[in-house]
Amino acid sequence: MPRGRPSRQQVFTAFDRSLNDLWAVGGVPHPVEAEGIWDGLWKEETHHSTAIEGNTLVLREVKALLEQGRAVGNKELREYLEIEGYADAAQWVYSQAIRRDWNATDDAPELVSLTELREIHKRVIEPVWRLFPPDSRESPGSFRECEIQPLRPGLTPPTWTDVMPQLTDWLDDVGRGPAPDQHFIEFLAKSHAAFERIHPFRDGNGRVGRLVLNLILVRHGAPPAILNKRDRAKYLRGLARADAGEPGPLGELLARTVRHSVERFLLPALAGPQRLVPLSSLADKDLSHLALLSAAKRGRLRATRFSDQWYSNQNWVAEYRDSRRQGRRAA
Repeated sequence: MPRGRPSRQQVFTAFDRSLNDLWAVGGVPHPVEAEGIWDGLWKEETHHSTAIEGNTLVLREVKALLEQGRAVGNKELREYLEIEGYADAAQWVYSQAIRRDWNATDDAPELVSLTELREIHKRVIEPVWRLFPPDSRESPGSFRECEIQPLRPGLTPPTWTDVMPQLTDWLDDVGRGPAPDQHFIEFLAKSHAAFERIHPFRDGNGRVGRLVLNLILVRHGAPPAILNKRDRAKYLRGLARADAGEPGPLGELLARTVRHSVERFLLPALAGPQRLVPLSSLADKDLSHLALLSAAKRGRLRATRFSDQWYSNQNWVAEYRDSRRQGRRAA
């Protein structure tokens, strides 16, 4: 292991701590209560998840399409339709962002249902299939009735007649949750890889699988995992490792992405000016995380350290920013 690289346990511990920080300020808000927060998550996820599948629209073009309905750029029509479909499905998933009481014994809800899988697929794929229908009997929201090529050498999805039985077993496994000695995020990685191995739909399995992953997260009181397009190769390697029985690397990637969502989108908007939050949540274009960390270590920024992470608040960062301006004026 390279020097300075955190261990898997440290990554999972940091994930747990970020969720505790989030729940300390009220947890994941419902989209109706915090439209601006979810709007940022929605656009970022739509861009990166479709880019992982090969969509070439840049974030600026995605935002223009979703905010103004303008097809900016000179891309294929299918690519704009992919963005519209994914964005609609992501908004629907986010609308389910109500943390459930999983300890309830009476009428406990399913974690994920077949109906919800169909709904997500329908929203993801319908805009494209409306103009570019597949040469088959499948329709948006229906499970495949065809065989598909191996996902990679040595990994062939089940025959289409086995899709429903395997998917039913998958839903049962997801509903049972992690084993006593398994971290939740590692369990989630294992479940995500298992869904992709089933490949229950003719097309759109990667996009649907990531949205289902995020549906599970928001129902457990966590924000979505926005897998950055730059991490595509790492993500695919993580899936391959999980297929071989080692979900840990994919779990680490998911833990980092969820933590990024907490510290970039949620804590800065939810924490008040006096609430202590991680320094990364207080960074902006003028003061990077590294600049704040350096100032905290030198005693220039009022901050406190818990375990291996530094915390400060908006008021203290504002004081430090003012002191820097005064120093420049004096110079």
